[in-house]
Amino acid sequence: MTFRSKVEKALEDVLIERPHLFLIDLKIDDANKINIVLDGDNGVNLQDCIDVSRLIEQNLDREECDFGLEVASSGLSSPLKLVRQYVKNIGRKLKVKTTTLEEIEAELVNADDLGITLQWKAREPKKIGKGKETVEKSVNLPYSEIKEAIVVVSF
Repeated sequence: MTFRSKVEKALEDVLIERPHLFLIDLKIDDANKINIVLDGDNGVNLQDCIDVSRLIEQNLDREECDFGLEVASSGLSSPLKLVRQYVKNIGRKLKVKTTTLEEIEAELVNADDLGITLQWKAREPKKIGKGKETVEKSVNLPYSEIKEAIVVVSF
């Protein structure tokens, strides 16, 4: 069994025990430095990272193969990658760059296996007369058309 497969198996076992957590990224470099990025349905706290780190370390033998281990949560400014992340952020504002390089900043109102739905208000010229009016806009985007989506944090 390769070192990578041992790490993947240990991580899989840990995540089965903690179904609220899910893997965003796993990298292992040539020097056996393991970088794990997690997210969770209710976020990831420091204790989650500590627990995952300890459980993975217990399943690996440093005598057999020396390694470094870093477990972190997906940052606020990190782009969304998985459908589960979109679902978790329904009701929040996203900044989405499409494959056509259009940028949309809007509320995420729906996310499923096919794509997302965004809604926002825009000021547009009135159809009749002078001035502008506020209109509700909505767009359905398949994941294949999303280049990057980031949650907009507002205080």
